[in-house]
Amino acid sequence: MKDEAKDIVSQPVEAQAGPEGEAATRTAANKTPAKKKRARSSKAKSTDASALLEARIGHSFTDPNLLMQAITHVSALKSGRKRGDSYQRLEFLGDHVLGLVVSDMLYHAFPNADEGELSKRLAELVRKESCAEVAKSLGLLDDIKLGSVGSSADARLRKSILGDICEAVIGAIFLDGGHAAAAEFVRRNWTERMHKPRRPLRDPKTVLQEWAQGKGLPTPVYREVERTGPHHDPQFRVAVDLPGLAPAEGIGGSKRAAEKVAASVMIEREGVGGSNDG
Repeated sequence: MKDEAKDIVSQPVEAQAGPEGEAATRTAANKTPAKKKRARSSKAKSTDASALLEARIGHSFTDPNLLMQAITHVSALKSGRKRGDSYQRLEFLGDHVLGLVVSDMLYHAFPNADEGELSKRLAELVRKESCAEVAKSLGLLDDIKLGSVGSSADARLRKSILGDICEAVIGAIFLDGGHAAAAEFVRRNWTERMHKPRRPLRDPKTVLQEWAQGKGLPTPVYREVERTGPHHDPQFRVAVDLPGLAPAEGIGGSKRAAEKVAASVMIEREGVGGSNDG
């Protein structure tokens, strides 16, 4: 009699039959694609946001990392990353590129202006406030990447570094596309400003002091009211006092900047003419 056990061939077990087995199979099959789909969706959103930012700036980056670095504050860096991975080095470069391009624009736009007038016009156009205005016009305020600094500090910090971010973007464009691309960005955003009537370049503190003397008042007194923010990026609140007048306050990234704002506030409130906030 033959051993029938030898004729038995084991077959691999297929997917479990029945509704429960089919459900389990479908669940297992759908898990990985769902994760991949979410990852693709997140990546697509990031790409779309970058494309919109580039469209507002007017430059398509070959190296998108340069643009991301230009809008990244030190507080947003992960542990172990260098400060150079933030906007700071690009700001240094962009500041000098901006100065060169605007100087060239002024040289050709005002052929009869002497060195002194050209220097004054240059100072007006490249100051932080002018750069901040350009950044605002491009909608860069909400693009700045900050770390966890609190909601009130977040809003204040974004506004205080807008000018720096603008210069960093110029530096990023220069590295990515060369001088021609950076010069085109500057011309597009500074030409109209260059031809606007120039404001008197007078320090508001000087204007306020001269006005006070004309009224027989003593020299304005400035006092620090508050200092907030991190050590690397402090914010000062300063008040200016004159006898018989309510104090006026200003906020800035340095005591001098805050004093100038405070003086400007009092000047505007009292109706004093001949000043600017430069």
